[in-house]
Amino acid sequence: MALGIIIHISVGSEKRTEFFSEERLSIGSDENCDLQIHTKQLESAGVWLRLENTEGVFRVIDFDPLAGLTKNDAPIRRFVAINDGDIVRVSDTDISFTFFALAEKPSLITTKRSDPQVAPFIAEAALDAAASPQRDDAKAFLREFSRELMREISWTTKLIALVLTAGFLSGVLYLGYSVSSELRASREQAEIQRDMIGRLEDQLGTASQQLGDLDRTNRDLIRSQSLAQNVRVEYGSAICLIVGVYDLVDRSSGRVLRYPDAHALEEYPYQVPSEDDTPMVGNPQTSLTTEGSGSPVEYDFIGTGFHVGDGYIVTNRHVLQPWTEDDVVKNMMRNSNGRARVRRLVIYFPGHPQPFPLKLRQTDAREDVAVASIDATQMPSEIPSIPLEMNGEAATVGRTVVTMGYPNGPDRLLAMVDDDEAKSINARFGNSRQNLINFLAQSQKIVPLTTQGAITDLDARRIVHDARTAEGGSGAPLFGQSGRVIGVNFGVFTENTAVNMAVPVRFAVDLLRKAGWRSPEEIQNEPSSDAQIAGANTNTSAPARPN
Repeated sequence: MALGIIIHISVGSEKRTEFFSEERLSIGSDENCDLQIHTKQLESAGVWLRLENTEGVFRVIDFDPLAGLTKNDAPIRRFVAINDGDIVRVSDTDISFTFFALAEKPSLITTKRSDPQVAPFIAEAALDAAASPQRDDAKAFLREFSRELMREISWTTKLIALVLTAGFLSGVLYLGYSVSSELRASREQAEIQRDMIGRLEDQLGTASQQLGDLDRTNRDLIRSQSLAQNVRVEYGSAICLIVGVYDLVDRSSGRVLRYPDAHALEEYPYQVPSEDDTPMVGNPQTSLTTEGSGSPVEYDFIGTGFHVGDGYIVTNRHVLQPWTEDDVVKNMMRNSNGRARVRRLVIYFPGHPQPFPLKLRQTDAREDVAVASIDATQMPSEIPSIPLEMNGEAATVGRTVVTMGYPNGPDRLLAMVDDDEAKSINARFGNSRQNLINFLAQSQKIVPLTTQGAITDLDARRIVHDARTAEGGSGAPLFGQSGRVIGVNFGVFTENTAVNMAVPVRFAVDLLRKAGWRSPEEIQNEPSSDAQIAGANTNTSAPARPN
């Protein structure tokens, strides 16, 4: 009968052996467990495994399916027995448990001799009797004594003794046969019970696996239903509105290019008709100049970005360099030997009235993705860093996705307020989008729009989804079911809401590493002294929790 169990625990390079005599035993990372494992290798916190001593054998009565436990490299099952030398491992970690039972011994006295020996004085007495010259007299005496005794005993007594001896032998033989039959029947019954228990264990294991699969499916459904709400609460404050202004300057002199004034326009012949087919005098696209009093060629632009830690902002290349996607502006620069110059580039975070200056760090020449940054020392501590999905298998057709951004810019923000207030704001700031956005920031009305959809198609360079967005939503993060970013929105098709496109996030990760960014996991794995220094200048948050 098992009096207890010995467990040899191995966690990485640390090893330890413990003895437990309790009837019930729990193992896990919870502080109430009998055997506690303190490690960050497994995010699942709680009780991983429960054992119970049943009729001298420890068995598994419960386990956490999410811990990925195996027994002797096979999936663990409920009610399975733990034998000497069994090894239970935690998948994808270096945590293992080796079990040995402590059984009751049958005796407290042992000897090294394998065969019984005759006591020495008995052997000596036998030798002396054999060597004695009177041995023949003794044999004769015993023989005569036996004959006389037999003559004195009556036949009745002899018969009774014979009957009793025969009965005794018969009883012994009967008892032996009965015990043997009973033992054989007991063994057969025990074998049948073991087979039944084995089948029940298989059925319980199958049922447990089915329940685990059902539980995971239910969790996925719950996570999908609440994904938009969760990412909005967790990371809504890290979605920034990008606002910028650029003008055109002469490539040689660096002077500002201007539209020609009315007098200069008369010198250019008709080239481009207007929309109502009336003649148009001159073509400003081919008549830009650095002289005169005409208005400077100036454009403002907006977009969406998101914070990924340490002041780094991810967005689209065309958001930070909009002139590269504008055919009219490219034609103006080509005809006037001009180039674009960014005059102002800032971002606004929800709940923060002041803008933060933004600096371009890296752009991808092929994919529409870019990396910029702000001064990490000025980052508000409450702004989280959005985690990026490093697993390429997370993007699958049909899976739920969520995007957060600023489609339609300030027009969408004004649509969220009362009509009278919107008209009053437009009357005051309608002529200047910069002033309008500043007022919305001061009024804490800059809030990203959250939409949910599903992946409809994908390839190595594109993720196609139907989460609604619009112009101004470029650069917004596309969240997968894990709560991490799987892509960066870059294409909006107003005629078909199921053909919105995003660049896979791995292209943004490559740019971030070129710019010097490190993931929160890499920072946590650094030596403690370096991690403390880096932590003083880094705003990071924990990865998104499963629902």
